[in-house]
Amino acid sequence: MAEKKKEKYEVSQLYKVRHSAAHVMAQAVTEMFEPGDAKVAIGPPIEDGFYYDFELPRQLTPDDFPAIEKRMHEIIKEGHDFKKQVVSAKEAKAEFKDQPYKLELVEGLEEGDEDENGEPLAEKPEISFYTHDGFTDLCRGPHVANTSEINPDALKLMSVAGAYWRGDEKNQQLQRVYGTAWEKADDLEQYLWRLEEAKKRDHRKLGKELGLFYFSDDIGPGLPLFTPKGEMMRHIMEEYVRETQTRYGYQHVWTGHLAKEELYKKSGHLANYEDSMYPPMEDDNVTYRLKPMNCPSHMTLYKEMGLHSYRELPLRFGEFATLYRHEKTGELTGLTRVRALTQDDCHTFCTPEQIEQEFTLALKLIREVLGRYHFDDYRVDLSLRGDDGKYVDAPEKWQAAEAALRSALDKNKVDYVEAYGEAAFYGPKADIIARDVLGREWQLSTIQIDFIQPERLGLTYIGEDNAEHTPVVIHRAVTGSTERFMGVMIEHFAGAFPVWLAPVQAVIVPIADRHIEYAEKVATQLKAAGLRVEVDTSSERMGAKIRDAQNQKVPYMLVVGDKEAESEAVALRLRSGKDEGAISLADFIARAQKDVKDGV
Repeated sequence: MAEKKKEKYEVSQLYKVRHSAAHVMAQAVTEMFEPGDAKVAIGPPIEDGFYYDFELPRQLTPDDFPAIEKRMHEIIKEGHDFKKQVVSAKEAKAEFKDQPYKLELVEGLEEGDEDENGEPLAEKPEISFYTHDGFTDLCRGPHVANTSEINPDALKLMSVAGAYWRGDEKNQQLQRVYGTAWEKADDLEQYLWRLEEAKKRDHRKLGKELGLFYFSDDIGPGLPLFTPKGEMMRHIMEEYVRETQTRYGYQHVWTGHLAKEELYKKSGHLANYEDSMYPPMEDDNVTYRLKPMNCPSHMTLYKEMGLHSYRELPLRFGEFATLYRHEKTGELTGLTRVRALTQDDCHTFCTPEQIEQEFTLALKLIREVLGRYHFDDYRVDLSLRGDDGKYVDAPEKWQAAEAALRSALDKNKVDYVEAYGEAAFYGPKADIIARDVLGREWQLSTIQIDFIQPERLGLTYIGEDNAEHTPVVIHRAVTGSTERFMGVMIEHFAGAFPVWLAPVQAVIVPIADRHIEYAEKVATQLKAAGLRVEVDTSSERMGAKIRDAQNQKVPYMLVVGDKEAESEAVALRLRSGKDEGAISLADFIARAQKDVKDGV
């Protein structure tokens, strides 16, 4: 069953409340200055709130928020109607003659190629105003009927930041004031709790505290350095997906870090992706690029392996390849947005008739892996092409790919929402959006149908009719990039990873130096049983050693002294602080192995 996510939100009461709150905030801010001194730009609702962009005589700070909020509460309490008026472009230009940003937007509406927020449009829109309490804004709505429908107890200004007009750093930098609005005060309270909890779980903070990774100015932005613990976690994550993929019939390949620029011209990536690629490198008059994605290399490998028969298909290639993308410095965010990323990338070469079965296989694999990581709440976005011309112009192939993807989703009884303008340049995709324990959404997995690149790169197979055909390529990633997924995992579990994923599963704490020998003996047996352990031989007291292990969120702390050495036992403590007392070493090993198997 399909639905249009954006359209559903835009008719909701919450959307109207947030849109209306943005207008009320804009009124309150402009009233702080002399008439005409405040230049207003755009103020749309967004996920969890709203914002408005201004050019102002002075810089706003959070110290201004109480006064702005007070004025907003007054406007809300006064109960002003939101009144819509459809106008001509001439009337709109007269209304906003002293507002340069609004005038620019009116020109876009007049030409019919963009809306009042500067977003592209498929058809020429009407031009309309919304007015409340004498404040008029260029807007298509929708809004609440009256300001009194905004709950002042569920409203809060959050931050102010710089934002370039139309997102172009060549344009004027404006001040963007963010706010949040909800229908009920309890919703606001819950939202603010989630924000505070998210700060505690910030993977950049926890990653450093847990000793997993670092960033260095000597290396460069967006290029993480992983410690032994961090690399162990990477290895565990990648090895798990590798083993699972192998069980599902995927074969693993390796295609290096560089490729000729010409390959990306043929595939279409250079024309559509060049801004995210690192600059070219010249060698013997040949131009190379650092590899930003795997698909052209995998398709080249398919081609080089010789003539293929339909009997060989489907052929599934997987690779854990480090890719390099020239992300803007200001967009880099810890591990979740980096310049060197390792993808669990797969490409399946199949016949058109095999699309449904291969989609089903990929979806089953994704569900298994996400379940192992305790992601049980997720949805699917059917990402389709938009109208902005960035997509390959091959209507018949797009229609075939979209029909195949819809059919596969429907046959698997997958509910999905349609997301126009989110497709890859070569084809539609099903993006799996998972919710973490705080309800935040992360785009993790993807399945994409590609009828275009295989033809561009000259891929063929001999069909049952002995004629040459072009295979379909299904692009698939389970966890996306190792780096980003690790960042998500750190926040999802707040660093307290399931036993199977924890880089260190147990710390052995000898009570005194004379117990170190037995502690090492225990460590040897645990390692032989496949567990990852450390012995704390520091000079700290036992209590400090236990606290340190708890702060490192190690699942088990095993205290050993005279009694434990005599009885081949350990005193088990959990990172939660629970003291479970003495347990035989054999029983502990059995318990830990079961916890690993069960994914707890």
